[in-house]
Amino acid sequence: MTMQAIMVLAILVGTVALFVSEKYPLDLVAMIGLGTLLAFRLVTPEEGFSGFSNPATLTVAAMFILSAGLQKTGATAAVGRLMVRFGTNHYAALIVIMGTITVMSAFVNNTAAVAVFIPLVMILANRRRMSASKLLIPLSYASQFGGVCTLIGTSTNLLVSSISEQAGHGSFSMFEFSRMGLILFAAGVAFFLLLGRWLLPDRQVREIAATYHLGEYVTEMRVRHDSPLVGRSVLDSRLGAEHDVTVLRVLQVGEAGWAPLRQVLEPDHVLLVHGSIGELMRLRSLGLEMNVDFKLRDETLQTEDLRLVQALVAPGSSLIGHTLKELDFRNRYKSLVLAMLRRGETINDKLSSISLSLGDVLLLQAHEGDITGLRRNKDFIVLDEVPGTALRHRAPLVIGILVAVVGLAAFNVFPILVTALLGCVALLVTRVLHIEEAYNAINWQVIFLLAGILPLGIAMQTSGAAGFLAERAVGVVGDMGPVAVLAVIYLMTSIMTDTMTNAAAAVLLAPIAISTAEQIGVDPRPFLMAITFAASTGFSTPVGYQTNTMIYNPGGYKYTDFLRTGVPLSILFWILSVIFIPRLWSF
Repeated sequence: MTMQAIMVLAILVGTVALFVSEKYPLDLVAMIGLGTLLAFRLVTPEEGFSGFSNPATLTVAAMFILSAGLQKTGATAAVGRLMVRFGTNHYAALIVIMGTITVMSAFVNNTAAVAVFIPLVMILANRRRMSASKLLIPLSYASQFGGVCTLIGTSTNLLVSSISEQAGHGSFSMFEFSRMGLILFAAGVAFFLLLGRWLLPDRQVREIAATYHLGEYVTEMRVRHDSPLVGRSVLDSRLGAEHDVTVLRVLQVGEAGWAPLRQVLEPDHVLLVHGSIGELMRLRSLGLEMNVDFKLRDETLQTEDLRLVQALVAPGSSLIGHTLKELDFRNRYKSLVLAMLRRGETINDKLSSISLSLGDVLLLQAHEGDITGLRRNKDFIVLDEVPGTALRHRAPLVIGILVAVVGLAAFNVFPILVTALLGCVALLVTRVLHIEEAYNAINWQVIFLLAGILPLGIAMQTSGAAGFLAERAVGVVGDMGPVAVLAVIYLMTSIMTDTMTNAAAAVLLAPIAISTAEQIGVDPRPFLMAITFAASTGFSTPVGYQTNTMIYNPGGYKYTDFLRTGVPLSILFWILSVIFIPRLWSF
């Protein structure tokens, strides 16, 4: 093995380790890897920056814009409302939810589709008196079923197709994945219909205050006559700045004021306050007396105009990586954050200093008019309902544009990149989207991740590192035949997808699969198909796929819920793929 190959393997190991550690954002890790390759001249500048001009990267960017057009016109929400109507019982709801999201995710970015469907599924569960935890994991998994049915279903399909074409083995057609995708879809639906009731948790809906353990952080405190706060406003009292306590309400005879910063405190006023136990106890030194008999209920925190709402931090949100303090959240969004759910854990203390992540659910207290603004904000997914849209009449136009994009590519009139670009232009010319909305629709983290990781795949191929790893793989299972090699490649991809990003797993393993096929003298296409299906179906962990992260908190799930449902389903898909891929794509 050459020194160049050793260096590439070292960068590969370091990159994978950083992906798994989650210490840095995924796109930053990809850029670190790219910068290292360029610094050591393991790729040329042309090869290093080829990821930004790669057809797969550009097509993914275009598909983000097309998905935004569907969302803005309410096309996805309209389909989802039909889902709510026909999901009359548990089994009907499963079939309708999984069938609908699978079809949509075959043509629309699945994170965008799931973002629209999460509140709709929660509405369905509430109306039919079902547990949302019985429906949201099937929603996430089925969106992945749809992604493996078409070329544009996931970025992984496009990436592996591009790698295959660059290696001289041809690209994939629009519906080349469909037969295997439909087999997996049928198996997935049958899996949940037969076993879902036992494998999926039944988490009953509790009062919001109980769900977020607010009873430990919200209480009533009476202003004593000797309190130094008497005669001072809530703002002048500096309870927030000096004691990290928020006054939610001031109770007076016959009336109540909410978030009353200018309210002057008087003896016997009763304050509804939010803070940690330690801070609340320290308030006694300021002449505030705690009501030990106080029992918090949801209605205590709401009026006809001011109410509680749960908002999920959406994919691509500008909030990700920033703290509430940095965002000046209360003034910017006219909402008060009372608590947060992250990966099943409730966070109530020191909220202002916590950096927000995808999938965090914020419990907000806000006026109805401000909640309407939150619903329109792409940074949030408000979980109680989906807003209407003023552009609903344009939905048929956008659907027609998407059909043209897919149809022209499917019949080989133009490559998918060309049709996707023309579709984006059509959305802009018809003013469905403004140019700023198009730019904002693109998830630039995904684009930089793809552009940064593709050169590592090139370096693996040109340095001989991929060939070296392929030789070792062939030495272990090569004598057992190509089907055994395919099984190992699928399993490796599945494990890597559950511990790091699926796109990176596919890009890193595709060159190894091609080299392995060349060494044992078979067509690499079945191996590449195994990679696409394994990388696009990450079921076993809540972080293996973005849609899993999105439904984690709304469903009230635990990490073990994904293991219990995801591991057996992953094994089932592995077995089916090993059986059917060689039959659909011969070696």
